[in-house]
Amino acid sequence: MTSTGAGSVFARIDRGVLGPPGATRPSLAVHVGSRAVLLSPEESRRALYGPRRDTALGAAVWRQAVTEARREPRDGDGTGRLLVVWLVLPGLYRNLHRILRLWRRVDRADLEAEAVLAVLGALDAADPGDPDTGGCLVKEVVNRMWAYAKRVTREIPVVDIGAFAEARNSTAPPEEQPRPPEAWEVHITPPPRREGLYATLRFAEPHPRQGGRRTSTRLPDMVFRARRHEEADLIGTLVLRPAGARR
Repeated sequence: MTSTGAGSVFARIDRGVLGPPGATRPSLAVHVGSRAVLLSPEESRRALYGPRRDTALGAAVWRQAVTEARREPRDGDGTGRLLVVWLVLPGLYRNLHRILRLWRRVDRADLEAEAVLAVLGALDAADPGDPDTGGCLVKEVVNRMWAYAKRVTREIPVVDIGAFAEARNSTAPPEEQPRPPEAWEVHITPPPRREGLYATLRFAEPHPRQGGRRTSTRLPDMVFRARRHEEADLIGTLVLRPAGARR
């Protein structure tokens, strides 16, 4: 099993199901053929994910856990639904870590919370009689996790408009601000396309011409054309000139 941080959402679910040492834990009365087996939460997980898992026993665990969870009243303590969430978690860890490695902007606590909500939502539509109930639950939740992560990465942070306006209004206009000596201005003209400028801007001194002296660190008034690579379409023009110079 993959462990989670003590303060994570998954860790709280662990504590909610297992409780403190010596606490009474929920159990499942599972029927496999003609025999009945009483399983603790840990034994139920081992039946689903352990190295010696039994397919028939695993199907019986999902069937019983989902059935009991769906029978719970909405105003109940939610023990059965919490157990189903806990049983699903091991099936999510691999994709959880893949998402977090791929997108640094995704917050782990938010992703785990989204996964829990997805389990509860999928549980309402789960069919206890389906022999692959557990696999369907895990698949649905994994899809929701990836969709959430992709949505988050497309979001654009918005500044505090009030604070931004206040800071702007308390600052002298650019033409009134004192310019430091040897300052430079950068003007970027993107192409007339909605997608805008997509290039990494790099500043470098030009190579000295043959027979000429090497250029000092003061970049001259130059125009750079930005491209994704040498053969790509032009994506913008960058003009660099001394501050205050005529445009």
